[in-house]
Amino acid sequence: MTPQPDIDVAIVGAGISGISMAAHMKLMCPERSFAMFERRANIGGTWDLFRYPGIRSDSDMHTLGFKFEPWVHEKAIADAPAIRDYLDRIVHERGIIGHVRFESKVVSADWHSDEAMWHLTVEDPDGWQQVTARFLYLASGYYDYDDPHDAQLPGLDKFAGQVVHPQFWPEGLDYAGKKIVVIGSGATAVTIVPAMTDKASHVTMLQRTPTWMAAGPSRDRIANRLRKVLPEWLAYRIVRQKNIRLRDYLFKRARSAPDKVAAFLTGMLKKELGEDYPLDDFQPPYPPWDQRLCLVPDSDLFAALKAGTASVKTGQIESFEANGVRLKSGELLEAHIVITATGLRLALGGKVDVTLDGEALVWPDLWFYRGCMFSNVPNLAIVFGYLNASWTLRADNTSSYICRVLNRMHDKRADIAIPRLPDDHGMEEIEPFPFSSGYLQRAKHLVPKSAPTLPWRLNQDYLEDCRDFRKRPVDDGVLKFERLPAKTEAA
Repeated sequence: MTPQPDIDVAIVGAGISGISMAAHMKLMCPERSFAMFERRANIGGTWDLFRYPGIRSDSDMHTLGFKFEPWVHEKAIADAPAIRDYLDRIVHERGIIGHVRFESKVVSADWHSDEAMWHLTVEDPDGWQQVTARFLYLASGYYDYDDPHDAQLPGLDKFAGQVVHPQFWPEGLDYAGKKIVVIGSGATAVTIVPAMTDKASHVTMLQRTPTWMAAGPSRDRIANRLRKVLPEWLAYRIVRQKNIRLRDYLFKRARSAPDKVAAFLTGMLKKELGEDYPLDDFQPPYPPWDQRLCLVPDSDLFAALKAGTASVKTGQIESFEANGVRLKSGELLEAHIVITATGLRLALGGKVDVTLDGEALVWPDLWFYRGCMFSNVPNLAIVFGYLNASWTLRADNTSSYICRVLNRMHDKRADIAIPRLPDDHGMEEIEPFPFSSGYLQRAKHLVPKSAPTLPWRLNQDYLEDCRDFRKRPVDDGVLKFERLPAKTEAA
């Protein structure tokens, strides 16, 4: 008989990706057992870890929300507490919370071919545990929870004030009446700067390179109106499709006509800041959507700039001094607190040590399959979200697909699902990330290979992915379903 594992599916992570998979299993594979291993004491992943002022979604919640659970809050650009409430309600109402093993860190996972199962080493408050699972689902996001990117800021040790990284925000930080310098120009910095102007004497966003920004309302008026006349699920579905297609159009327009989109965004900035406001600090040297576009909800950052409570400075750091940051231009930015919003460090698979029969799995040697599985690796999937759209869109797509794989395994009485790729496949490798963002370029050596065509491509087009998932059956000639060898069964 085939050896039976402790659980059918092990889900690593209880953030958006893990909750999506758990909910899909409840809906599509109710007979399968699963457990969610969460290293923290709470669900929520990113939305529980990050606690800096003003933390909010950088995508609208009609796409960052799950396809199976309507977002009904008035604000479409929501703060972290509202997102945590949404996730918490889902795990309790759908019976998922009982499957979560909190403070349980999956340290390693070794595939045993003779048993067709994963052997997990888990560290929890009781020590080290061994758990076996038929399928391993890595839903821990794509960045390092322990070590953010170190930008090697020169002379930081000379600074006499407090240095804070947004990933490890100290509870109760007192910044009333203080001068603050936020280093960075991405979504985190754009969020923190206006949120801290309520108490700080002044907040300066220091950027090496400008970022494309666009203001937009935090409330979706169409969504709020539709909910008054339509059932919640129908209003949600309509708004979700509207927002997906609008973002898809804007992204593709930015790629096909970058000069026109740049001129459009510049025109929006002039309306926000006034014709006389110098826009040099908002004119990036790259086209729109070559890096992620930053959303400014309700124009909060621009309002702070016009009020004089915040400012933006573009320049290179010469060194830190006891009382601030000295730029190469010679200017000194005085500061009591420096916030290093300098980016994330990518980490694949939650840094779980994955091996196949004791041999280390080297991600860059593999090829992506359907954006979630890997060439010649059995019973393993990962969630790697879209970079030009909401993360949840890919999380839902991947969860649905893997549940269909699990059901096909059941129908075929298979123990193994493996994307078979011969050594002589002849595929060429392409750049997996069509973006110039620093955190992606730093991680190119960590990720599997991507081919020009599906299904061996880490596709960044959500609508194309959906069409591909509908068009291709699960058993499409590449994904092979196998049983344990006869000799193992006989034994």
